[in-house]
Amino acid sequence: MKYTNSIEIALPRERVAQLLADPAHLPKWLRGLVLHEPVHGSYGQLGTKSRVVMRSGQRKIECIETITRRDPADLHGIPQESVVHFDREIVGAGMWSLVRDRLIEADPETTLWESESEYRFSGLLMRLVGLLMPGSFRKQSQQHMQDFKAFAEQGKDVRERSN
Repeated sequence: MKYTNSIEIALPRERVAQLLADPAHLPKWLRGLVLHEPVHGSYGQLGTKSRVVMRSGQRKIECIETITRRDPADLHGIPQESVVHFDREIVGAGMWSLVRDRLIEADPETTLWESESEYRFSGLLMRLVGLLMPGSFRKQSQQHMQDFKAFAEQGKDVRERSN
C-alpha cells in the first residue's frame, strides 16, 4: 500500500525542518507517542535506530525506526533551492513501512511538506488490517501532519486536547 499526504505550513522551510528534527517537540505533535528513544546512534541522524512506542486506543504498538536519509545533515543555512529530505524505515510486528518526507519552500514564509508512505504487511491479522482499512493509515498520517502544523504555527500541544 502506498499513499502521499501533503500540507502547507506558514513558516520558513528551515524553521519547519528544525522543529521536525528536534526530539523535545515530538510529544507535542505526535499524537499517541509513548516513547521514542535511540538505541543506536543520535536522534535524527543518518543510520540511527530508535525504539518507538505508540498508543492507539488500548493497544500499544512497538517498532524500530531507522533514519535512512537526512539531507542536508545541517539544518542551518539551507540553500533556497534545496529540498529537505527526512526518510525512515519502520519495522514492527507484522509491518514494514518506508516514509519519505520532503520539505519544499513554497515561498520564503511558507513550507510545503510532502510525505510518501509505503506499507507492507505480513501475518494474517496485519494483512487483513491493510486490506480492510487502508484509509485509516492515510488518515492517521494526515492527522500527524495537521497536529504538527498546529504546533508549529500556533504552539498547540496534542497532550492538552481531549481526543
